Amino acid sequence: MPLLEEVFRLSGIPTHTFVEPMRYTEIKVSIRTPGRCMVVEGPSGIGKTTTITKAISELDINRNVLNLSARRRDDLEFIVALPDMAGIGTVIVDDFHRLDDHIKVRLSDFMKVLADTEDDASKLILIGINKAGHQLIKFAQDLGLRIDIFRLEANPTHKVEELISLGEGVLGITVADKEKIARRAQGSFQIAQLLCHKLCTLSGVTETVENRNIDLAIEVLVEDVMIDLGRQFKEPALTFARGSKLRREGRAPYLHILRWLAESDEWSLDLAEAVAAHPEHRQSVGQVLDKGYLVALLNDAAKKPVLEPHFHFEASTSVLSVEDPKLIFYLKNIVWRAFAEQAGFTSEYFQEQYDFALSFAGTERRYAERLHEILVEREISVFYDANEQHRILARNIEEYLAPIYRSEAKYVIPFLSPEYPKRIWTKIESDQFKERFGQSAVIPIRFATVAEGFFSDEQKYGHIAFDPDQDVEAQLQEIATMLSRRLIADRTEVARDVGIQSELGI
Repeated sequence: MPLLEEVFRLSGIPTHTFVEPMRYTEIKVSIRTPGRCMVVEGPSGIGKTTTITKAISELDINRNVLNLSARRRDDLEFIVALPDMAGIGTVIVDDFHRLDDHIKVRLSDFMKVLADTEDDASKLILIGINKAGHQLIKFAQDLGLRIDIFRLEANPTHKVEELISLGEGVLGITVADKEKIARRAQGSFQIAQLLCHKLCTLSGVTETVENRNIDLAIEVLVEDVMIDLGRQFKEPALTFARGSKLRREGRAPYLHILRWLAESDEWSLDLAEAVAAHPEHRQSVGQVLDKGYLVALLNDAAKKPVLEPHFHFEASTSVLSVEDPKLIFYLKNIVWRAFAEQAGFTSEYFQEQYDFALSFAGTERRYAERLHEILVEREISVFYDANEQHRILARNIEEYLAPIYRSEAKYVIPFLSPEYPKRIWTKIESDQFKERFGQSAVIPIRFATVAEGFFSDEQKYGHIAFDPDQDVEAQLQEIATMLSRRLIADRTEVARDVGIQSELGI
């Protein structure tokens, strides 16, 4: 009499509930073709390793197969040595994406040699997450036609339902919400196994029964699963969302990356594409990529033990992937407002493209550039003209700048120096934002070297004093701190207003 854990398995290769994925027949043919190497790529939890294992078992070639994994330290030395061996038989290298680039290059060259020599005594099967095949071809451009690359997509809902039906037949049960469970699994056989296992335990089914109907509501099922997953994934998710250092004044780039990852259909995220799709976060998330902050976060000595088992970032393809589909399920089902607050952010709403736009005469560029650097380090979005030159090319500069100073920046920071009113571009910029003084949207930095009477209209509004003859770095750091506090206060106020509106049902 089959037991529950033998039918809906939480780990390992399924027996009673194995469902052939799309392209399964092609994969079997490729495996049994002598001398032709192959790559199987796709999201975590899609069934790549299970597919290869099952196919090899059905082909009855288990005795000639060696399984290696990039996750196992003891296997790495053997993986590196493979290209120097002859007659290796069939070798599977799982988690290929986790290998260092120099090892990937060696394996790529090795596969090319095997293809050229038509070596029927050696076969290499690489299994990895998204774009594993692309990484190989990057190292050997002419490899593409010499190997078989299979990309396993998220399984269609009817395939997931087939898995559930197999389990129903073995356990003697009927699942009332089978279609809903299949949809919530979002293409993952592993998640379907988890949901069905939990469904049976909550319903008191631990082994085969006779004609038992299970009608537990999907909402109750998911809530109970989320409690279990929270114990495992809450800490890694919060650690990632906070980044290298929690900056409540910043634009929460890591929080947004995590949100985009949860919204992705492929359980992985091409960050270059994501930034293009969310231009309002181009600066904050863009610098996480461009300056290597994401790589530094994942390699941080204190955070690596928490993050490495769950997240993988391939800088060459800008793809961030999750290693466990259960983490994606967790992210897709959390309450994001509550999660953002738990991470330490008062609000995740950013209506303006920039937090600050700097306006200055060319003679004060060194001050503006340094303030920009300090603010960006705090994950604050700043318009600074030197960063926008490639976007301004071939554009009408006045038309490009006007909306930024008029409305796209939450605050404008003019450097009111003696030279400011003498320059044509500061005149153009100030014409756009001068009416915003009455809207509490302009925070002037007034130079001590300005004579009395300059900027007389602006003096009635709050400003920041700056003396270029004193310690410039200390003053700019203090200015950045004041501006940061302004953002924190704003977001606290927004969060409070949103909470009040929610309570009133608005």
